[in-house]
Amino acid sequence: MSEMDIALNPESFLRSLNDGVYAVDPDRRIVYWGPSAERITGWRQADIRGKRCSDDILCHVDKDGHPLCGREHCPLHRAMVTGNSSDLPIIVFARHSNGGQVPMRVSVAPIRNDSGEVVGGVETFRDASQEHAEANLTRRIQSTMLRGPSLKDSRIEFKTHYIPWAMLGGDYYAMEKVDKDLFAFILADVSGHGFAASLYTVYLNALWHTHQDLLSQPAELARKMHSELAKLISDDGRFATAIFGLIDLKKMCATLAFAGGPKPLLFSGDGKLEVLDGTGIPLGMPIDADYEEQTVPIHPGDCLLAFTDGVTEITDVNGKLLEVEGLVHVLERIGYPKSRDFKALEEELLTLSDRIRFSDDLTFLEARLI
Repeated sequence: MSEMDIALNPESFLRSLNDGVYAVDPDRRIVYWGPSAERITGWRQADIRGKRCSDDILCHVDKDGHPLCGREHCPLHRAMVTGNSSDLPIIVFARHSNGGQVPMRVSVAPIRNDSGEVVGGVETFRDASQEHAEANLTRRIQSTMLRGPSLKDSRIEFKTHYIPWAMLGGDYYAMEKVDKDLFAFILADVSGHGFAASLYTVYLNALWHTHQDLLSQPAELARKMHSELAKLISDDGRFATAIFGLIDLKKMCATLAFAGGPKPLLFSGDGKLEVLDGTGIPLGMPIDADYEEQTVPIHPGDCLLAFTDGVTEITDVNGKLLEVEGLVHVLERIGYPKSRDFKALEEELLTLSDRIRFSDDLTFLEARLI
């Protein structure tokens, strides 16, 4: 046997990898724990083999703070139930044997037997501490930008739920109290996702604050932001779909201007549902655009729900898009709008999908009249 043959025996080969490797059975019990996995996490094979991640060991959480072990959000579980491999690495955090958290870039895949049946899953991972430190700083800046002002008012309440595709996302939202009875909002979705898309959300935020004088004129604000965004991204091929809104609590109406994107939903206090239809050119497209306003009456108890197309473009195991109609059915199942559990909604959507994780940023913006 040559020296190369000796060096390439499975255990020597796996020990030389920078990436950790482990495998689980369908019950997510760890059946293999590679040498590099031990080096990265500090967990010895003798301590971890035969146990589940949920047995107070790795205690994985994702970038949004979701506990993964034993949950639907677990990428390795999603690989086994969907039969798909991850198309891009995923950032998760694992507990080191010393109690600290290690940011990891992971890839997952199902393990199949000779008949093609899924009989387990395999995950490879590497320490992403330096990468995470840099991305986390940028994410904190973006999160501060999206947090916006406090809009305390006994007559109306705004709520948002944002799930970026990566550490950084390309969705943008803002709410502003224009005067004692007027509340303006925007929900926008920059094409693409990740770091490049997130940079454009910074520019959208700058435009929103620059043109505060137009907040009470949704269509005019859309025209202005379209014109200025087009100057920046005309050569990039990107654009942003958006909805602009103004809620008037004196006249009891909501005025909307559409720039592409999915149709929002208006739930009345007596249980009726209206899909608000509107059209408009996405912001930043290299063409002249005009925008129209649509005004609808609102009443105490009503709830307006807007969302980005990362929600409606979720596909199921048959490749069928969720679309607005499918979202309505999911909302009915979780008891919305009486229930406002967006975490439960998120898990329901992931369970329905055919992916390891959501393939785009997802954002919900809700305005509820009290």
